[in-house]
Amino acid sequence: MTASEPVSVDLDVDEGAVLRAGLLDWGGPAAPTDALAVAMGFSDAARLSTEASALWQQFERTGSLTVEDWRRALLAVEIVFVSDVVGSGLDWRFTSGFSDAQTIEIVRRLQRKLPRWRGSAQFTQGDDGQVSILDPHRPHL
Repeated sequence: MTASEPVSVDLDVDEGAVLRAGLLDWGGPAAPTDALAVAMGFSDAARLSTEASALWQQFERTGSLTVEDWRRALLAVEIVFVSDVVGSGLDWRFTSGFSDAQTIEIVRRLQRKLPRWRGSAQFTQGDDGQVSILDPHRPHL
């Protein structure tokens, strides 16, 4: 798998709603800097809202994004949800309709479902002492 290949991900209703809210909130209460927008993989702060919205529209049309676009989408959601400095932060529950507790559970599910672009310590050790990977079929680069 390469970063430019489309990857379909089956999201449940809540996962889709959090993804949508997180991407579209960049056009609402969020106030990113150019440096942050570029660090997340977008052109600049002025175009972040349009580019994030385009990611959502692409997902709605096809159910897939490239690995790189999934990375940008997830990072955009993580930052807009948590940060009260540049994201929605404390306004998140009003803009998304999800409590912080609900959102963190959903974001963790998204993190587990979406393609990987870095290593992770997702291992478990059984009672017999054997170590195994929790999800060996998860797409990754």
